[in-house]
Amino acid sequence: MDGGNQSVVSEFILWGLAHSQSVQVLLFVMFLILYLLIVSGNIVILVLIITDSHLHSPMYFLLANLSFIDMWLSSITTPKMISDFLRENKTISFSGCMSQVFFSHCIAAGEMVLLVVMAYDRYVAICKPLHYFTIMNLKRCTGLVLTSWTTGFIHGISYMVAIVRLPYCGLNEIDSFFCDMPLVIKLACIDSHDLHTLMNADCGVVAVTCFILLLISYTYILITVRQSSKSGASKALSTCSAHITVVMIFFVPCIFIYVWPLNITWLDKFFAVFYSVFTPLLNPAIYTLRNKEMKNAMKRFISNFLHPKGTSL
Repeated sequence: MDGGNQSVVSEFILWGLAHSQSVQVLLFVMFLILYLLIVSGNIVILVLIITDSHLHSPMYFLLANLSFIDMWLSSITTPKMISDFLRENKTISFSGCMSQVFFSHCIAAGEMVLLVVMAYDRYVAICKPLHYFTIMNLKRCTGLVLTSWTTGFIHGISYMVAIVRLPYCGLNEIDSFFCDMPLVIKLACIDSHDLHTLMNADCGVVAVTCFILLLISYTYILITVRQSSKSGASKALSTCSAHITVVMIFFVPCIFIYVWPLNITWLDKFFAVFYSVFTPLLNPAIYTLRNKEMKNAMKRFISNFLHPKGTSL
């Protein structure tokens, strides 16, 4: 095919989440509020961890990176979805569509690896407490975070390179609110079954490997906790339960969309909304509401804001 890697499609049409105008207005208000909560909640976590010296530890360094990733994970698709609720013609340019595919998979894969790093951090803290600060020093933490970003970049760029070279000969309607890899592949005017299988396998390697590593880490943690003192076990279980909750609400939707797709349109949309909107919203809530140190840091921040040092009463 001459110029087979050249697309004749300049834009894609997104069907969105609903067709009724009244429903779209309601969704606009709801998701706008949720997005503002996501951004503000994760910014608060970042500010607290950066400014409060009591939170300058490996665990909170990783948590700050998770908040940063969550903020971008939601920002890839949510602002476009929100603005489209008020538009009759919901379109996205070809380059914009490819960018969504790249960044969504780059950020998601990076978060998967980061969650494994956070599980490893808890494993060292609980199973090897005497060597914790030696093992989880700043250099190693930085290296592990860079590994998560590098893994995400390689994963995202491999997907984008694969789909940007496909020939798109006219079909340009996507039954979703953003450009997702499986939906874009279906629009190519070639038999894309093998590519679709390969992409699912690629995503499966990342997701399943990370999920297995997480299960191993938390299994070791729970075994160690059972042998610990009651007070230490209670604190460890509280921290790990928050981590496990985040892991489940992030991995389950991803697995059913990419690794083991159910091919049910409304369910795929629900899972996509869940991991792009509700996961970044739940993470700050879970880590702040269940974390005594974060709540204390919030009280100190508010106290210093209302009564800054050097201010006479």
